[in-house]
Amino acid sequence: MTETTATAAIRHQIEIAVPIDHAFTIFHEQWDKIKPHDHNPQTSAVVESVFEPRVGGFLYDRLEDGTESRWSRVLAFEPPNRFVITWDISPQWQIETDHDRCSEIEVTFTPLGDNRTRVDLEHRHLNRHGDGWENLRSGVSGSGGWPLYLQRFAALAG
Repeated sequence: MTETTATAAIRHQIEIAVPIDHAFTIFHEQWDKIKPHDHNPQTSAVVESVFEPRVGGFLYDRLEDGTESRWSRVLAFEPPNRFVITWDISPQWQIETDHDRCSEIEVTFTPLGDNRTRVDLEHRHLNRHGDGWENLRSGVSGSGGWPLYLQRFAALAG
């Protein structure tokens, strides 16, 4: 896994030994196993994390108290090559309702042969979050952020 840091973007990459179709499907269908349930800006515990696989869909958590916490919107969904989602969580780790203050995550899948796929994750426009965006960048790029998600994804896909 590699990382490159830009001013308002982070990038991570991983290669896995599965075909591109399988990699893409695992990422969204197994989202509940990729996203740690303790990664939650709400006070109620997460029961399930959901990825709605369509433009206009959401990524959200079903909470123990019966509510849903929508923390991401699906902007692009192009199987098996890419999807783009928003990050609707502020630098204070609260749900952000102002869409102009949200960043984007693009995940692309590139075949490296019949049974190998490179997955590139770019979390960009982090500066849209305003004051404190640098701390948010540190959090999502650190070992408990996107690298952890990619490791969990690779374990499921492998």
